[in-house]
Amino acid sequence: MKYSQLFTKTIKNVPADETARNAQLLIQAGYIYKDMAGVYAFLPLGLKVLENIKQIVREEMNSIGGQELLMTSLQNKTTWGKTDRWNSKNVDVWFKTELQNGTELGLAWSHEEQITTMMNQYLKSHRDLPAYVYQFQNKLRNELRAKSGIMRCREFLMKDLYSYSRDEKQHQEFYDKVSESYQRIFKRVGLGDSTYFTFASGGAFTQFSHEFQTLCEAGEDTIYVDKKKKLAINKEVLSDEVLKQLGVNKADLEEYKAAEVGNIFSFGTAKSEQIGLFFTDAEGSQKPVVLGSYGIGITRLMGVLVEKFADEHGIIWPDNIAPFKVYLASVGVDKKVLEAAEKLYEELQKAGVEVLFDDRDIRPGEKFADADLIGLPCRLVVSEKSLAGGGVEFKKRTSDNTEIISLDKAIKRLAE
Repeated sequence: MKYSQLFTKTIKNVPADETARNAQLLIQAGYIYKDMAGVYAFLPLGLKVLENIKQIVREEMNSIGGQELLMTSLQNKTTWGKTDRWNSKNVDVWFKTELQNGTELGLAWSHEEQITTMMNQYLKSHRDLPAYVYQFQNKLRNELRAKSGIMRCREFLMKDLYSYSRDEKQHQEFYDKVSESYQRIFKRVGLGDSTYFTFASGGAFTQFSHEFQTLCEAGEDTIYVDKKKKLAINKEVLSDEVLKQLGVNKADLEEYKAAEVGNIFSFGTAKSEQIGLFFTDAEGSQKPVVLGSYGIGITRLMGVLVEKFADEHGIIWPDNIAPFKVYLASVGVDKKVLEAAEKLYEELQKAGVEVLFDDRDIRPGEKFADADLIGLPCRLVVSEKSLAGGGVEFKKRTSDNTEIISLDKAIKRLAE
């Protein structure tokens, strides 16, 4: 894409009430637009980042047998009444509305009840199990205080997966597969080394739930990390009894601020019993289905990536997350320079390399500042100096070093 055709532009100022670093940078760079506190629109650049994250997650969910669907945002009061989670005393983040005839509706903050109710129509026999379904869906939560930019919103994009199993053994096998797939996801987006499998509160259904927490100063959680065992414990459950149960020694633990980027949760059979989801086993007996729930906050993950990797100049995207792989700029008005830049732009596109070509007639310093702010992995600059040196100036966003390489070499390197 040519920058001159992109309707968004970088800006110097951000809303006065925006204090989160991730949102400030994303607004300045033209990735998002702040509609109101905790509510952001994702502009073309931001949407491309979200789609890249979604694709990685989708590939991993499909690899373990997940089938993608899309549920509705409007929620049936009766469905949630069965588990007593329509009650605002039990769930205090509901957005509620009503039809013109007075029928009460909720706006989805989660989908366990809705999907599990739907499964009554399809899961009748042990032959129908296991079943694994997931979606990418906007959730709406009436948070008392929206903060941390896109890391905690009132409207956000989430991947939620649900597993339906015959028994605890079958459930645990899939639960472990999800855990492994989550670790692959966070490695692929560049967070593998700083993301920990974390023991957290299991609530009323189980002793522990498990979170995936990324070390991050902007995070809202405090975790204690055992780097030798590559696991962590959320402060909310830390106790001598838990440490003994997990076989963890108390130095071995280091305290960190962290951001939750994923969670996996076992409901056992409790929710199925509440909703009435039973199947007929091989002996003809009726048994409740074992349910698991597995979430990844897609927009939150995008915010964490900005917080983790940004520097004083702007955003730094990992290669496979960036909206474009290359920022290409021409410097000067010399005809040979402009022609060489156009040719390089066309050849990179033919090679399958996504390029943002800054064809604007502005000062080089402005172009380079925007390049750093936008944060694409590689920068190519065509100028009289680069052509005299044999080609194009090549620079990685994470490096201060530049080199002059031939146009052909630049295309080959980036295509690989």
